[in-house]
Order: sequence, then C-alpha cells, then structure tokens
Amino acid sequence: MAEQRFLVVRLSSLGDIVHTFPAVAALRESFPNAEIVWLTHPRWKLLVESSALATQVWAAETRSLSSLREILSHIRERKLSVAIDYQGLWKSAALPLFGGVPRRIGFSSETVREYGVPMLYNYRVRCTQTHIADQNGELSLRAGARRGCAAFSLNVSQSDAAAVRHYLQGHSIEHYVALSPGGGWRSKYWPPERFGVLCKKIREALGLRCIVNYGPGEEQLASTVRDASGTADPLLYNGDLGPLMALLRNALCIVGGDTGPLHLAVALGTPAVALFGPTDPARNGPYRVVDSGSVARSDIVLRSSRAVTTYKRGKQADPSMLELEVEAVLEAVRRQIEARA
Repeated sequence: MAEQRFLVVRLSSLGDIVHTFPAVAALRESFPNAEIVWLTHPRWKLLVESSALATQVWAAETRSLSSLREILSHIRERKLSVAIDYQGLWKSAALPLFGGVPRRIGFSSETVREYGVPMLYNYRVRCTQTHIADQNGELSLRAGARRGCAAFSLNVSQSDAAAVRHYLQGHSIEHYVALSPGGGWRSKYWPPERFGVLCKKIREALGLRCIVNYGPGEEQLASTVRDASGTADPLLYNGDLGPLMALLRNALCIVGGDTGPLHLAVALGTPAVALFGPTDPARNGPYRVVDSGSVARSDIVLRSSRAVTTYKRGKQADPSMLELEVEAVLEAVRRQIEARA
C-alpha cells in the first residue's frame, strides 16, 4: 500500500501548537517515511520547523485572499491523501475541503467551539480523553498512528542561543528564573504585583534574578511587575520567538499561568510552576511525554480547591487566582530548583 501523504492543520496559537506536537510526533513515529505537510500561521512557522516533525511547513495568512489561493493551489498540486485538522475552526477545516483532500479527520461536535465545523470532515472523532494533547492524539490514532502521543524535541538555533548568551552576559546574569505574567485574557492572570513580590523573595531567598517575559500590548503589565519588585531588579524581556526559546530553555524554572510561553518552556525541558484558576490543568496544564510514551509529571501546578472551571474570557483576575499566595509559589520554585541541583 502506498505511503500516506498527510496534511496537518494547526494554525495557532503558541500553547495550542505545543500541545499538538505530541500527536504529530506519534504520527511521524508511525509513518517515518511519510510526507507530512504542516499548515500554520506565518508567526509560528519557525516554531513548527523547530520540531522537525514535518517534511514541509507551509504558512497561510487566513485573512489574505491571495495567501489562501496560493495555499489551496499547493494542497491540490501535492495531492495529499489525509488531512488532520487539530484546530477545529471553520477556517482550518475549510482548507483541506477546498484543497480536495479526500480523507479529512477532525473533532466531533462535542469538542469543537464553532458550530457546524464537523460537517466539513468525513471522519469525526468523539474524544474520550481530558487533556487537549491527548485529544489531539485521538485524531492521530484515527489517522492510523500506533499511539496517540509520542515524545518530541525542539531545536534552538546556535545563533539564537549565542545571542541570548551575549544578552545575559551584558546584564551579568548566569542563572535565573523566568516569569510569564501574561495569560491571553485577564481572568487567567495572577496579579502582576504578586509577581513583583515573588521576584523580590526569589532574589532574597534564592539569590536569583528573574527575567520577566512579556508580549505585545503587555508593556504596562511588565512595568507593574518591576515596580512591585523593590530592589530585586528583574530584567524585562520582549524578544522574537527564536531568542525566546533560547531564553526559556536555559531558565532554572518558569513561573506562569495558562499561557503559551509556559507551555513552550515545558516543551523545551524547563521545570514549571504553573498557576491555574478558571482553566482546568487536567485539560490545559503542563504536558510532557517521555520516550516510553507515558506522561511525565515533573511540573508543579498550583490551583485553589475552590476554583470553578470556565473558559469565558473575563476582564479581571478570577477570584481563584487571588487565592494563590506568594509564599506558596516561592516554595514551589524552591522545590523545582532544588530538584535540579
């Protein structure tokens, strides 16, 4: 039988792509010689390429008609036989359909967020697993993979690694804790003032400086962390994806909420202290796969026992996030660092 030719669709975003890697790794493991074309947004092309799981990575800007025409033309020309839509949106499901891929696999209506999307698939998977990475793995199983999830690794370029080393040397930093105070929407945030106090306590108790990673539009958030840190002197960092990967990989530990940089750091092997509130860590928490295929539980997840799971995008910190005390987070950081010693 001829080798399958796969189209993998996961356009965005950072954390979601990271949680798709184990499923595509299982696909690659099961079909080592198969062509796997991964379709993603231009912003995340480097990230997908760093996994070395795909034969080719195509970038599509779904808001550009010319980009869509070009991608659909490529799909038709390549005559791909199986498409797996790990995203589950109209825009991601439509591309394999209009590209003429004969076998299209996606989530059933119980899993997708946008009504009616499963109509565009001819193979629909009703998920039985809880974590989104395992749910992605169920799609890979439907495509013929021997298991749902497999281990993977991300490559950091030598130039990015060298640039970050030079950057850290310029600030007299060798060992550090990375902080990711953002969270996509406000209800997932741990208060930035508490991140600032945490910086101060990490400096006093552990002798380490913190590097605060922030993204576009989070300048005020990062400034608030710094202002609340006293004399701890955290370094504020806002860099491109490649250098960010190098920075996260070399951190002793990362502290953050349910946010892309935290999941990326986990994928790079960095121990995590994950702060959860409205979103369920059983579904969205740190996820690692060891070579045996079992999930390694080396990260510390802090969540109030009174947290109520919801994925509504609130504009203020969820009350359950306010129940996470600085001392508890500091102790978790200490445990992660001591475990590496």
